[in-house]
Amino acid sequence: MVADNKKPDISFAGTFASSAFSACFAEICTIPLDTAKVRLQLQKKGVAVAGDVVALPKYRGMLGTVATVAREEGLSALWKGIVPGLHRQCLYGGLRIALYDPIKTLYVGNDFVGDVPLTKKILAALTTGALAITVANPTDLVKVRLQAEGKLPPGAPRRYSGALNAYSTILRQEGVGALWTGIGPNIARNAIINAAELASYDQVKQTLLKIPGFKDNVVTHLFAGLGAGFFAVCIGSPVDVVKSRMMGDSSAYKSTIDCFVKTLKNDGPLAFYKGFIPNFGRLGSWNVIMFLTFEQAKKFLKSIESK
Repeated sequence: MVADNKKPDISFAGTFASSAFSACFAEICTIPLDTAKVRLQLQKKGVAVAGDVVALPKYRGMLGTVATVAREEGLSALWKGIVPGLHRQCLYGGLRIALYDPIKTLYVGNDFVGDVPLTKKILAALTTGALAITVANPTDLVKVRLQAEGKLPPGAPRRYSGALNAYSTILRQEGVGALWTGIGPNIARNAIINAAELASYDQVKQTLLKIPGFKDNVVTHLFAGLGAGFFAVCIGSPVDVVKSRMMGDSSAYKSTIDCFVKTLKNDGPLAFYKGFIPNFGRLGSWNVIMFLTFEQAKKFLKSIESK
């Protein structure tokens, strides 16, 4: 990932491999926080269970949700959805970054010299996020479905025995098109978050490198990664909540707009920032881990390609 429009110093295949590996590593490290985020987002407001008695929410806060899931379902439940999560990162994580520089160059032109404008970076990241998740949506759907299994009542039969069973069951029972359930909010969510992550990382890194004392090293990558995570969660939380609810229980909503309206009506505007802390904890740490790993993996592959 280069801030100006000079020719990339690593091949497309090298960038894809570096970003896919880095995204998978970050996914393994942070998926417990993602599981907590999904459970919080799928949780509805307390409802009356007997007369005027209202049941309290099962999950409360990031650490509370992690602890509850681990206590009631075992530690392994925190990594539910890791297999489709890795499938997703291989496709989405690899494509969104590998395509970023070529599409950025497409928007500014091959003859452009100097720092690429922020607007072009945002446009390029919006494009790559939309393209990548269109390919990877089935993996995202299965990941959310598996993570949502834990909210079923104790003793209730599970719909899926694993990732491959989930793919085949959805295909058999719901058809091919069902694998792209929630594609609308998912494209919106991933295009927006990808723009927030890649454009902000690119811009923060470019800005830091112009400050005396900052070099293209781990410290710079750390600050740029934190900035990317913060902007991503602030901008992407509302569409992320809608995406999780539609994928977790698609029968409850007619469309993306219907999900948005019902969520707003039934749970209030703050519902769109449900799971904000675990989402920021997850995206912040995810971006730091991913970008730090990506920069090192890219250097390693660059050294191999240059031989």
